[in-house]
Amino acid sequence: MPDLLVRTERRGPAAVVTLDSPSNRNALSRALVEQLHAALAAALADDGVRVVVLTGAGPVFCSGADLKEQRAGGRPGAVGLPEVLTLLLDSAKPVVARVDGAARAGGLGLIAACDLAVGLAGATFAFSEVRIGVAPAIIAVPCLRRMDPRAARELFLTGQPFDGARAQQAGLLDRAVGDGDLDAAVDAFVEQLAQGAPEAIAATLQLLRDLPGPDLAEDFRRMAAVSAERFGSAEAAEGIAALLGRRRPAWAAGS
Repeated sequence: MPDLLVRTERRGPAAVVTLDSPSNRNALSRALVEQLHAALAAALADDGVRVVVLTGAGPVFCSGADLKEQRAGGRPGAVGLPEVLTLLLDSAKPVVARVDGAARAGGLGLIAACDLAVGLAGATFAFSEVRIGVAPAIIAVPCLRRMDPRAARELFLTGQPFDGARAQQAGLLDRAVGDGDLDAAVDAFVEQLAQGAPEAIAATLQLLRDLPGPDLAEDFRRMAAVSAERFGSAEAAEGIAALLGRRRPAWAAGS
């Protein structure tokens, strides 16, 4: 049996997916990447899961590519990092990164591909690729969608380590918190996200990806159609009835 490098735990409305390979600092080995893809796909397909939380076991969130494995060569895995990042970027459910330690290279790509990210202010981060003679190519796809372009340029080119406060300033993290505040901040996001209607959350995630488009008039046309569809939905009928009746809607977690 292969080693279990990724584990999933249900916590209320959330599925917590944990990189669990602390012996190599949760490096993105072929086996871990394949197991991560499978775990995320299963969580996203579970109708009982409202939010996915991605985190790491041990003192390091993710150290990036498994360099020993890269050096040894060999055939690529059946599933690679692009497929994992695409799964996160296209998710119809919100994904929250819980960054409980240092992150390097590919680990920053995982963070950037999540919808929201909370990390320790004292954790260290680095786009370390240029310092070993490679480039942050694959992870640039999610990182350049999320980060301030000027900050990304500096951090990509220098490879210098930076802390959680700088990661928040650069747009990689949404919250940089103290050691004792990480779980509370993640739990607050999960609770808030689980109060939204699932189909409405999915529609909102999609419009965040789609806008702005190349044409203003076309953007308004498409969003008018989305608005009409949502106001005519069963979720909206329940939500409006609950608001007017001063009660919680049926789809809100904890109702």
